[in-house]
Amino acid sequence: MARFDNKVAIVTGGGSGIGAEISRELAEQGASVVVTDIKLEAAQTIVDEIVAAGGKAAAFEQNTAKWQDSQAAVEFAQSTFGALHLAVNNAGIGAAPQKIGDYDIAAWDRVRSVDLDGVFYGLKFQLPAIVSAGGGAVVNMASVLGSVGIAENAAYVTSKHALIGLTKVAALEYTSEGVRTNAVGPGFIDTPLVRSSLSPEALSALEAEHASRRLGTDKEVAALTLFLLSDEASFISGSYHLVDGGYSAH
Repeated sequence: MARFDNKVAIVTGGGSGIGAEISRELAEQGASVVVTDIKLEAAQTIVDEIVAAGGKAAAFEQNTAKWQDSQAAVEFAQSTFGALHLAVNNAGIGAAPQKIGDYDIAAWDRVRSVDLDGVFYGLKFQLPAIVSAGGGAVVNMASVLGSVGIAENAAYVTSKHALIGLTKVAALEYTSEGVRTNAVGPGFIDTPLVRSSLSPEALSALEAEHASRRLGTDKEVAALTLFLLSDEASFISGSYHLVDGGYSAH
């Protein structure tokens, strides 16, 4: 049997980057995956890849900042694949760098609405559904910036710190009912967006901030995430796991 045979998963923000890689690997290891994204066409592209490779997946348009979309995503998973056992709350956004005294209020609200409120909305509907399916696991995608600060990123850093606390509360409330909840904290990940937005000098400086002297990869984050979702992590709940190449070890 594959690692996730007969399991149904939701991955939010699954249309690109880390979420896309997690979706692919869950499907490759047997799960039926609901790939959600605010851009339906992006989610559908990943679903098409999964299906072409022989996996099971379906796309769903979801704005995680709207609680109704989180409820609808869970109902879609249940109606499409029969249940929900696993969830990865991966969708997240950032904002332009700004000092607190200059911080745009609308930007603060926008980042918090996705990076914190959106995860709460996901958990609100995912956790009872997973209990009703007989148990499973949830991973909330935090960041290394859930454990350390960085200047001019108040909304993102604050939301990711708060997400760690939310993860612990979810674990305290639902582990006894068969649902483990953990958080993953990626360091800076090598993506086309990162490379296109940084000069070669800035990229080298960022790489040097990691003890590994390089950025991470989507696959490295997905490997940790899938471990935490699997039965191999059966005694792990309520904890926060870094995959940051030593960035936070300073």
